[in-house]
Amino acid sequence: RREQEPLLFMLLAEKLGVEASEIVDFELSLYDCQKGSFCGATDEFINSARLDNQMGCFVSLASLVNHASSAALDTDLDVSLVALFDHEEVGSDSTVGAGSTLIDESFKRVALALAGPNDAADSLEAMKRRSFCVSFDMAHAIHPNYSAKHEKNHAPKLNQGVVIKSNSNQRYATTGATGFLVRELGRSVGQDVQEFVVRNDCACGSTIGPIISSRTGIRSIDLGTPQLSMHSVREMGGTRDVEYAVDLLTAFFKEFRELDRL
Repeated sequence: RREQEPLLFMLLAEKLGVEASEIVDFELSLYDCQKGSFCGATDEFINSARLDNQMGCFVSLASLVNHASSAALDTDLDVSLVALFDHEEVGSDSTVGAGSTLIDESFKRVALALAGPNDAADSLEAMKRRSFCVSFDMAHAIHPNYSAKHEKNHAPKLNQGVVIKSNSNQRYATTGATGFLVRELGRSVGQDVQEFVVRNDCACGSTIGPIISSRTGIRSIDLGTPQLSMHSVREMGGTRDVEYAVDLLTAFFKEFRELDRL
């Protein structure tokens, strides 16, 4: 406590309606509490805090709801799920991060429920081999003032669709096979997906894709929608990219198994 700013304790105590001496410790996060807003001549941009990665959470859940509400669910033999994790920006190694046991335990429970205790172990391994993970996080859009930061042919633009992210150092989970499947999925819904590979002389961030892929053996791909000002208090994305992402992921839930037979 001696290392903390006394004025901060006074402000917290005032907000909480307690004496400053009653506060023994805290976990305090400061964040932008303004609502998101549209901007641009035709509201073509979204300004909001934490687009990375609440955008990914939203489009994933919206797509699952679309699939569950459609007639396609009646003939769907797969188990479709969306997993949302904490702590992605700080390494994911926590009890609630992608490095936790949540995914593996979920698979075990599904296998046990569908196959029973005698066959659950074999069914679990077969289930993993037939599964496919879409790691959906945001992608760095090209900035007009800093276009040299992108490779010429790998410069995602706002409102131009979903981005496939690749990295030869395995910072992203995309492979030739998983990239092919999603490009075919894009063609099926009339979308041209964008491509992103970070410049060789620039550091590359990572996602939960490689974590889940390496710990489970599940085929994975890293996707995202492009944005500017990533990790700033206020970020910018494209309005149309929300629709592009929901349409693509809804098609994924519906058409994956058929495409996987190619």
